Amino acid sequence: MNLRIVVFFAIGLLIFFLDIAFNSEQNSKDIYLSDQELSSLLTAWQSQVGRPPSDEEIANIINNFVQEEILYREALLLDLDQEDRIIKRRLAQKITFLKQETIPDDPSQEELEKFFEQNKKNYYVPATYSFSHHYFSKESNAKERAVKAFNDYQANQAELTGDPFFLGKNFYQSSSNDIKKNFGELFFVAIKNLTLNEWSGPHESAFGQHIIKLKEVKTGFYPSLEQVLLKVQQDYLSQSQDKAVAEYINEIRSQYRVIINPNYKFK
Repeated sequence: MNLRIVVFFAIGLLIFFLDIAFNSEQNSKDIYLSDQELSSLLTAWQSQVGRPPSDEEIANIINNFVQEEILYREALLLDLDQEDRIIKRRLAQKITFLKQETIPDDPSQEELEKFFEQNKKNYYVPATYSFSHHYFSKESNAKERAVKAFNDYQANQAELTGDPFFLGKNFYQSSSNDIKKNFGELFFVAIKNLTLNEWSGPHESAFGQHIIKLKEVKTGFYPSLEQVLLKVQQDYLSQSQDKAVAEYINEIRSQYRVIINPNYKFK
């Protein structure tokens, strides 16, 4: 046999086997459902429904898996995964979850104590205020009516009455942020300086005038670790997972190059 023919035949055979090696998985029509994957599918179904699936439901679960796998492979053959932002985002999320799962979910007491001390300000319990008020709408001579009502109350113990307020008359253990959100800054400045259990007014808010009785003030405080242990554990794990993802990205970022059109005009 001619040596040239032998060489060409050998090269062609090598290319053939290389093509099989690199594309056999992609071109395969076999769909293999492993024991682990099947158990995962059945467990996921049971956790959603609350009971084990019946034989018919198991058949449907497997059938749905097969249909999804077929559609997935056909989509790859048509290159439908290319330049698809949704698919890219989903894959990015998946690798993020994989990196987050590398963090153990049982930090030591020492780790939690250190984290708690470093982030203690995040667990501060703010002061709260309990109070009642009578409201006078600024759309109808609020200041004059509030002054008259308060003077009548002081002089004759007349019953205090005002206009309906959309959030009600009585407030229990409202934080400073709640009060500012509901009434405005001026109202909070007034209420935090009032004497307990005495009607006072009128005081201005974003909506009009108010006669207020401050009933209780609970001072803000820093709780102990034991009081907020579950929250600290959740925050520790969340921060550790975010850190793991950030470190992973930083490790491989140098392997990539970002190229942007230098003539692109940003808006």
